[in-house]
Amino acid sequence: MDTKIINDINDTTLIEAAERIKNGGLVAFPTETVYGLGANALDPTAAKKIYEAKGRPSNNPLIIHLAKPEDAEQYAYTNETYYRLAERFMPGPLTVILPKKDIIPYEVTGGLDTVAIRVPADRVAHTLIELAGVPIAAPSANLSTKPSPTMAGHVIRDLSGRIDMIIAGDDCDIGVESTIITLSPKAKLLRPGLITVDELREVCPDIEISDAVLNQHEGRPESPGMMYKHYSPRANVVLLKGSDQMRYEFLQDKKDCGILCYNEDTELLKYKFAMPVGSKASPKEQAKNLFAKLREFDDIEEVKTIYAPMTASEGIGLAVLNRLIRAAGFEILDLKKE
Repeated sequence: MDTKIINDINDTTLIEAAERIKNGGLVAFPTETVYGLGANALDPTAAKKIYEAKGRPSNNPLIIHLAKPEDAEQYAYTNETYYRLAERFMPGPLTVILPKKDIIPYEVTGGLDTVAIRVPADRVAHTLIELAGVPIAAPSANLSTKPSPTMAGHVIRDLSGRIDMIIAGDDCDIGVESTIITLSPKAKLLRPGLITVDELREVCPDIEISDAVLNQHEGRPESPGMMYKHYSPRANVVLLKGSDQMRYEFLQDKKDCGILCYNEDTELLKYKFAMPVGSKASPKEQAKNLFAKLREFDDIEEVKTIYAPMTASEGIGLAVLNRLIRAAGFEILDLKKE
């Protein structure tokens, strides 16, 4: 398949992309979180094409993207809590799982009777949805299990030749996927993101955190991002649990390994294949850079193993830790026991 790359983003090219989606094609586009791979969410054949292009298991549900929160009425059974969340966080990086209506095919929901709803804030994404006039099912625009794409180049590398069109926009502002919550039977966080648990509790005081956020998930995934291994570069990722000094001592004799570290880790930055992901004090900066840094290691043939710190689990740090744990396939080395 010849993939058309759109570098000049304007009304004409976005109309062309919207027509591709309406007619069953696949179009990658930027959002504020990561790049998405879009298809008509009302077309089961188009949904199947997403799974084929990504190599994604068909039981892993997709998120549908809408132009306005109230558009959810056509596709899901909403409630008062949904609208309170929408008033506070939409458009933006929040996905809410609701009971689906029959108009949404099971090919989009991974066979579930629920559908994940998001209203992106990114201008290009929002305009594309409006022009398409249909909900757009869009997982991240990468090959399944690989780090999510935060730059157009990531999408081109993974999906060129597999999809119809790539809208090559700006780098994504947030860098990790949206926060996902379900409201049934009670509010529960399924995937952390830029919108934190504390912020969600201002609307849903009793919200719980799913055990699957930091632990292996058994059974059918309730939402995207819950599969066992995810966000993984070519090299094996190992998380190091322990103090900064423990990390320094453990890594001092390691050769030809990749090291994901903080800007403040001056001792580690002397290593040949060390990459700073951001300031230790700024989980938001870490989130923005994480996937891009993991992908950079793919271009370093010598690196077979990447060591990364166990990041803080509060606030946005929970989103970073969630991605790192899955990138590592839950391989965590406790340095206190070494």
